[in-house]
Amino acid sequence: MKEIILASSSPRRAALLKQIGLNFRVIVCDLEEHTPPGLQPFEVVERLAARKAMFVADSLAEGIVVGADTVVVWRGQLLGKPSCAEDAVEMLKRLQGNVHEVLTGVALVDAGSGKAEVGHEQSRVMFRPLDEEEIRRYVATGEPLDKAGSYGAQGIGAVFVERIEGSYTNIVGLPLAKLSLMLKNFGCSVL
Repeated sequence: MKEIILASSSPRRAALLKQIGLNFRVIVCDLEEHTPPGLQPFEVVERLAARKAMFVADSLAEGIVVGADTVVVWRGQLLGKPSCAEDAVEMLKRLQGNVHEVLTGVALVDAGSGKAEVGHEQSRVMFRPLDEEEIRRYVATGEPLDKAGSYGAQGIGAVFVERIEGSYTNIVGLPLAKLSLMLKNFGCSVL
């Protein structure tokens, strides 16, 4: 099997790859995460995932590079990572008691051949109602400050999630079922 390279500094994505037994190495991709205005949310995550994977693949002679990008969408508005604690509080106020979508773009690039595949996964998440004090205590833990939508469903933020429709690993940051099918297209079977 070809070497797999994760183009991400996300410890959650690395943990998910380890969970399914993949051997991989990490090459951090520090690209600016900007896209042109007017794109649909799935286009944003697919484009950013592809840019990350291609950027890392361009520096390698071989290997399968995995790029990913996750956003939270609430009433059509993209919620990325919060800029500060107060931004996290405001995002969580919007999400509380409501349904939102989590989209993750996934891109694979074979550094040797240039073959590429890009896709995305979408899940729906229902938050229970929260009060401001609860939100502020959660933000004070620091957990939400590096996460799209200002929460981690795999951490303390799990207590806010009433229901999930779709892939749980997508919400964490890497839809494993989708990734395994994409890897199979590149001759890299998980099982």
